[in-house]
Amino acid sequence: MLSNDILLNAAGRFGTPLYVYDEAQINIQYASLKQAFRRSDVKIFYACKALTNVNILKILAQQGSGIDCVSINEVQLALKAGFTADRIIFTPNSVAFDEYLEATALNVNINIDNLSLLEEFGNHFGDGYPVIIRLNPHIMAGGNIKISTGHVDSKFGISIEQVQQIRDVMERTKVSVKGLHIHTGSEIKDLEVFVKGLELVLETTQFFPDLTIIDLGGGFKVPYKPDEVGTDMEALGEKLADAFEAFQQSSGKKFQVWFEPGKYLVSQAGYFLVRANIIKQGPSRTFVGVNSGFNHLIRPMFYDAYHKITNISHTEGELKTYNIVGNICETDTFAWDRELNEVRPNDILLFNNAGAYGFEMSSRFNSRCRPAEVLVSGDAMKLIRRRENLEDILQGVILD
Repeated sequence: MLSNDILLNAAGRFGTPLYVYDEAQINIQYASLKQAFRRSDVKIFYACKALTNVNILKILAQQGSGIDCVSINEVQLALKAGFTADRIIFTPNSVAFDEYLEATALNVNINIDNLSLLEEFGNHFGDGYPVIIRLNPHIMAGGNIKISTGHVDSKFGISIEQVQQIRDVMERTKVSVKGLHIHTGSEIKDLEVFVKGLELVLETTQFFPDLTIIDLGGGFKVPYKPDEVGTDMEALGEKLADAFEAFQQSSGKKFQVWFEPGKYLVSQAGYFLVRANIIKQGPSRTFVGVNSGFNHLIRPMFYDAYHKITNISHTEGELKTYNIVGNICETDTFAWDRELNEVRPNDILLFNNAGAYGFEMSSRFNSRCRPAEVLVSGDAMKLIRRRENLEDILQGVILD
């Protein structure tokens, strides 16, 4: 965990708004997964949609992680970061077949979640390019409907009730299926969700003779609120290992297990720093207006997400209740009725757990520039993305 002094130093050196990432915390999170799943033959693939700065990707590549990519550009970023093709999974959604062809040209692992695309892929490659199939297990899970991806009405995956149709495609096209994948959502702390998903997948393995991989996705719960607890990874590791060992004893089959955590690896490593611009007393609320908005951190407005906020410039100040609001010309609230040490103009406010889907979901709404990103590695602090300016906004615009 980075100290307030380090964060205030970062704000002083690089300005605000500012994202700061702690390399040590990323390494701790990765090591905790390896420890939790030590009883199983597990490979970790970082779901890089959470944070794609190439400098962050390099940290995980050096740790031995694989990487899960949902677009061809993410695949290209992964290659630039040093991931080899065999450590890359391409898991797109609702893309044209051409994008799959681009990915196969790079020789990465292919994950298909659509029957018609599976057939097209099989007709094109036959058994020459084994694939992973993403199944929809019809399990409702996750901290918010917007991040629940495995329920019956989700756009993701081929319904687990359509296994026979998958087999029909396999018979017609000779496409080889090397892996089965499920991902039920994000922010899951109920271990039985993972166990139930695994049981459903194991029941279908009999229909796939070339199967060597079971991919259980990600979605591990990260605690955001002070009284929250995350997914018990040690207990999950034990439950899954027991299930795999029991299945192996009864069937004689053994699989490599893949996981695709994103938020779990980078959320707690990220800090977002903003400056208080104004303190505004209304009839019923006191507002702190800061020099950022949902164009830089959309999670509170998009997911009703909670981020712990601290006034790190005035830690001894009297506790007062505020609404922390942004500078975007929309309803733009980071927190309602939040107790903070007294906030004064120019104080630096810290948002914790901002490493996942913070900068990654940022935009230039209101023609405001995206913030800089900084990486702390040991005693070193370096800029890994400069702050944008007007020239960046104009880039690509064709002027008469």
